[in-house]
Amino acid sequence: MKRMILSLMVVFALLSCDKGQQITISNTSDSPRQGELVELSLSMLEWDEASSYRLLDEQGNEVPYQVMSYGEAVPQSILFPATVDAQSNVVYVLKKGTPASYAPKTSARYVPERKDDFAWENDKAAYRMYGPALAAENPSCGVDLWLKRTEELVVDTFYYNELTLGQSYHVDHGKGLDCYKVANKLGAGGVAPLYNDTLWVGTHYDRYEVLEQGGLRSVFALEYDSVRVGDAYYTQRIVITCDAGALLNKAVVSYQGEQLKGMKVAAGIWLHATVDNYKQDLKGNWIAYAENAVSDAGIPVGRNYISVVMPEMEGAQVIDQTLIAYRSYTTGTPLTYYFGGGWSQWGYPSDDTWFAATAEAAANLATPLTATVIP
Repeated sequence: MKRMILSLMVVFALLSCDKGQQITISNTSDSPRQGELVELSLSMLEWDEASSYRLLDEQGNEVPYQVMSYGEAVPQSILFPATVDAQSNVVYVLKKGTPASYAPKTSARYVPERKDDFAWENDKAAYRMYGPALAAENPSCGVDLWLKRTEELVVDTFYYNELTLGQSYHVDHGKGLDCYKVANKLGAGGVAPLYNDTLWVGTHYDRYEVLEQGGLRSVFALEYDSVRVGDAYYTQRIVITCDAGALLNKAVVSYQGEQLKGMKVAAGIWLHATVDNYKQDLKGNWIAYAENAVSDAGIPVGRNYISVVMPEMEGAQVIDQTLIAYRSYTTGTPLTYYFGGGWSQWGYPSDDTWFAATAEAAANLATPLTATVIP
């Protein structure tokens, strides 16, 4: 009798156990995906805002996730890293429970203590763009690249050490440095209208908005009031998404103003005075550049790398010492491209390694992971 009662208790426990919601992630490409972020609309899930959840992989290991709102009053989606072999599926399970905490891998913030910089980073690299307080120095709308050799977030430390302790972030003190020059060019992946064979590079941003600040993804928008194109002026908004583990940032740019015949939009890489090693792949929709990295102290610190991926790009060329990828543009519509940088001292030991990583990233963007849910 006791044995029967125990058996019935086990059966009851199994029946009442929360099996969770199964999320199948499919990779139809020939490239394995390692920690690539997947986003699911909450409409696909049985999601209760009053509850908390844990996400588990097939081995029962907990996986970090982020709930996304994108500035809305209610959550819109969840985001988590998935690892899937080529031509394979994996299953994750979402079930009620208290999730473990995890160290953030992205950040994005306005930096009033450094002339209105806007800086952001993931575990691969850090970046900044220039704000109104820098107007007297004739900044551009270009992107500055900070090289990293740690997964830690370093932006706050670099600024604090520079501004408070006098320890320059233009010199490598063990975790990376800023040795990339932007001047009034597009820098490491900036964007500008291309019209009448002229690249119309803008100046500093006028306003910013942080849409998401999270451990796995940070999203922000920068707005520019007066972007000159020929004799016309436009307003520009660019929304940048920075993902944990990603080689590239996602950028969605739009211009409001008169439609000019033949107007294009170009994303570019400043080649500096000494043009080094660059490649362009029109079929793969990417351009990339490699050059020597040198600190402000004149010390060589390896090679730094930059890439731009522009889906449906129509061409690439060098103009005004800038390698650009471009495509036709209709005002008022969004245009999406991707950009990012890296370092020979952090994951990409050679130029060829970086170019191969860029080609793979571009191919993966064309074949995203897909998700289905079984309640």
